[in-house]
Amino acid sequence: MENKFNTVLYEKLGNIAKITLNRPEARNAINLQLTTELNAALKEAGLDSGVRSIIVTGAGNAFSAGLDLKDFLGKSGLELRRFIETFYWEMTDVQYGLGKPTIAMINGPTLAAGCSIAFSCNTIVASDRAIIGYPEINVGLIAAMHVVLVPRLVGRHKAFELIFTGEPISATEAERIGLINRVVPHEQLEEKTMELAEKFASKSPLAVKLTREAFYRGLDMEYRKGIADAADILCILMESNDTKEGMKAFAEKRKPQWKGA
Repeated sequence: MENKFNTVLYEKLGNIAKITLNRPEARNAINLQLTTELNAALKEAGLDSGVRSIIVTGAGNAFSAGLDLKDFLGKSGLELRRFIETFYWEMTDVQYGLGKPTIAMINGPTLAAGCSIAFSCNTIVASDRAIIGYPEINVGLIAAMHVVLVPRLVGRHKAFELIFTGEPISATEAERIGLINRVVPHEQLEEKTMELAEKFASKSPLAVKLTREAFYRGLDMEYRKGIADAADILCILMESNDTKEGMKAFAEKRKPQWKGA
């Protein structure tokens, strides 16, 4: 299938979409074109009923080194604002409403805005060669979304250290403190990530979509309201063909045949 993008590669591997940041000569540094095409590729995967889960990774030996700072020198405030709206707001909104599990497959250094892409995904699988860090402070910038996100993941003291020293940590350390899901040997990265993607893809697409929505809303809600919202989703699912098929298949000791409805 012909790739329609210039800075990302889009592939379908059965019912899994693989999106690769494709500026290896710049260690997949992020500019406006890359973030625009990444959002478009995510939307395409979201709209494709044949796609059940999505992998995002980087070409070459890096996931992403962060913003392409050379691309921003001399840019006006309005141009910078356009990038921020596309990179932060639109990417967050696309991921929020995607309806399908996303996995960041971290194949190498993942720094600054590269972390923003990885952490926008639902799960993160990393090579044992990867490092993760927030070097923005070293060039007088703010690790924008991470001053909000990272304290929620690892606690405020560890987050402060990571953000204010600008020093990267190994993938193994990132897993230990709860920043990422798992670390695997580099040569097994693709295999182990595909295994996880296939597990996600094997579930009812309707149950995944509605549960994912409840999951995200629950993060934004007061606890009791989140529980009530999840209960409402459960009642909706109990009336669906997929849930009836899933329960029937369990009773009959066979694999369910999902229809997505």
